[in-house]
Amino acid sequence: MVGKHNESMADSIARLQRGRSYDDLTTIIVVPTRGEIPARVVASWLSLMRPMNQVCAGPEFMAGFEVGDAYNRAVENIIATNVNIRNNKGRPFRYMLTLEDDNIPPPDGILRLMESIKGYDVVGGLYWTKGDEGQPMIYGAPHVIPRNFVPQVPIPDQIQPCNGLGMGFTLFRMELLERMAPDMPKNEHGIRQWFKTVQEWNPNVGGKAFTQDLWFFDQAAKYGARVASDNRIKVGHYDKSTDTVW
Repeated sequence: MVGKHNESMADSIARLQRGRSYDDLTTIIVVPTRGEIPARVVASWLSLMRPMNQVCAGPEFMAGFEVGDAYNRAVENIIATNVNIRNNKGRPFRYMLTLEDDNIPPPDGILRLMESIKGYDVVGGLYWTKGDEGQPMIYGAPHVIPRNFVPQVPIPDQIQPCNGLGMGFTLFRMELLERMAPDMPKNEHGIRQWFKTVQEWNPNVGGKAFTQDLWFFDQAAKYGARVASDNRIKVGHYDKSTDTVW
């Protein structure tokens, strides 16, 4: 007997490639927070499966900052850490997972994101804005011109290309963030702004309003970023005030 896996060698190899267990999946988890995280949310995080025999560090909590500023400070820290690790011939972080303090991902969420990012630069789990009229956080269809961030109808259990995502459970390639770094504007503290909340009016061009996530994706498009929502990963969005998971 050659064994079941040897008999189905093509299927076995495809399974290994899909799971990416032999790739470098070195990841750091970043959490911006107002300082208190509901127990129901933390309990879901404690059940998250992490890639076997891989570095999956964190969560690194960025407490007390405006959300865009929290992410920018985190990225600056990761890039600086990567430079030091490379100088010491170590393995830098290849991915950043953003996890927000009101999101409840499924136990296999990280593993699924690791599978689906193979063809993309950023992938996220599917979650909705809060409330009875909640919208899926899948913005813009790439084939539509002019480019936009119109909310899209989810394609059930598919990896759905899009122009932008929320950041509640989202995996970024550090290579993209590092490539963008030289061109990112700096704030008054000298911190580069990959993520920026914008509400402004210019009489020559009109109004512009972006949350920090869509501002990033608007910039990332200039670098050819490929983005998708992994609709297999269904993420709850917790409203503490009503004890409701949307």
